[in-house]
Amino acid sequence: MKNTNLKSNRITLRLIKPSDLAAIHLLHSLPKVDEFNTLGIPENIQETQAVIQSWIAEHELDEIKNYTFAIEHIQTKEFIGLFGLKLWNKKNRRGEVWYKIHPDYWRKGFATESVNLVLDFGFETLNLHRIQAGCAVDNIGSIKVLEKVGMIREGRGRQTLPLKNGWSDNFEYSILETDERKK
Repeated sequence: MKNTNLKSNRITLRLIKPSDLAAIHLLHSLPKVDEFNTLGIPENIQETQAVIQSWIAEHELDEIKNYTFAIEHIQTKEFIGLFGLKLWNKKNRRGEVWYKIHPDYWRKGFATESVNLVLDFGFETLNLHRIQAGCAVDNIGSIKVLEKVGMIREGRGRQTLPLKNGWSDNFEYSILETDERKK
């Protein structure tokens, strides 16, 4: 397995492990975090455990197709959130990112740092050509993050996200290995 600990000055992204269950369950249970996510609030910790068990199992494969990282503060070791990178087939050299940040860490640059770390990993280590992301059209925070790192808005998918308050349109973003990156 390739090195999957990604670090900046403030954070480490590492593959999730079973001991992250309580922190992940808390994150998934927060209504603020759930507002623009399709997973929904889990009914109980067993539901969260089933979700993360499948994510952890992905990391055991010879060829990882789905990376799920815990975002951790370097100094305090506090859990900040989750970050995912889903890979398409090798021929396409494409990946898709998603993230969930605990509200205590919103508007402090942690999402932007996390995206930049995963873009570096995707382009430099995994040799991807294209990395994409989607976000609900009302998710101003994520829109700002994706545009800040240099992703380009390519389009709008009509009513593609089943959110708790109804169907939402989705902005599609991408960045290519040849595009100018903003750090």
